[in-house]
Amino acid sequence: MSSFFSKLFGREDKQTVDANSIKAPEILGLKLGGSFTINPLLLRTREAELTIEGAASTQIIQAVGEVNIDDQYKLLRYYTDDDGYLQVQMYGDDEAGIQEISMWYMFDCKSTPHWKETLESVVSKDRKYQLDGNDFEQCWPDEKPLLFTEKTYHEDGTTSETDQFCMSYTRPLSDNDQELLLVSAEEKLNKATNQFEHELVRSTGFQVNKVDITPN
Repeated sequence: MSSFFSKLFGREDKQTVDANSIKAPEILGLKLGGSFTINPLLLRTREAELTIEGAASTQIIQAVGEVNIDDQYKLLRYYTDDDGYLQVQMYGDDEAGIQEISMWYMFDCKSTPHWKETLESVVSKDRKYQLDGNDFEQCWPDEKPLLFTEKTYHEDGTTSETDQFCMSYTRPLSDNDQELLLVSAEEKLNKATNQFEHELVRSTGFQVNKVDITPN
């Protein structure tokens, strides 16, 4: 697994599961251990305005994350070998319920010993966030981070869970497009030490359409 996501998943408490009884979620032909290709023309035309550089067109899925917002609304995240993840927002369990697809890339991931300060840094007081010289505006109306619990399915048949305290930001691009920013304070319990481990993870993304994604 790539370096960024080794940091994200490498120290979590993993639970061994029966591969025949619990299967990572699949949608649009995307599955754990598979791969997909993003339209190369789309990447070339968008990358000049985005924070990311040198994104690979074809990517291998190395882990799958699932965030259940409520009984019906969920996020599926297909983590790849290119320090990124393809996220599918959906209502229900079939393709008819897909509401949005976005491609995300890790900007940085930093361990932090000061959890209170890390949480406070997720939401800016003036609803603005600067990253890599660009100004983003807060997207969600909340004054505090939103809590997501992500269950991650790994290729070795284990699962893990991470609590993520998140805020979303955006900035305008040309042609009425936008770049997305997710700031997430993440908390994981290391059962070997019985201590919580904390990280601040920042990722940028952009929306894509179904036709731009080809499963391999």
